[in-house]
Amino acid sequence: MYEFIQKAHSGWAYIVLLTLAIAAVNALAGKLSNRPFKTSDRQISLLALIAAHTQLVIGLILYFVSPLGKDSLGVMTGTQRLTSLEHPLINLIALVLITVGWSAHKRKTEDAKKFQVIALMYSIGLVLIASRIPYQLWF
Repeated sequence: MYEFIQKAHSGWAYIVLLTLAIAAVNALAGKLSNRPFKTSDRQISLLALIAAHTQLVIGLILYFVSPLGKDSLGVMTGTQRLTSLEHPLINLIALVLITVGWSAHKRKTEDAKKFQVIALMYSIGLVLIASRIPYQLWF
């Protein structure tokens, strides 16, 4: 079961990174071109939000069934610290920022502001997630 969940978590990470990148670039393009915020823009951003939340659920399951997760919270090596502490914490912060970006865009009335908040928060979330991927375990 652990291996299946670990592969699912690793594979889904590609989808999360791709959808966040697409949503951030789409929002930036919308902001720079001063185009109206359309239903398709909302759907792209929502898809990235759903993908990120799905990754969180898979990650939480993995954390509690993995030997690299909660059981290694004592003395940690570099890899253990990354997988047990840094990766979950930073990715949780990233997900909070993405969620705040989604919620904040709904309260904006100007299309440019909607694009701006999504571009900013999703980009920060994307950078945080990409910075804490345990690449040595990923490939």
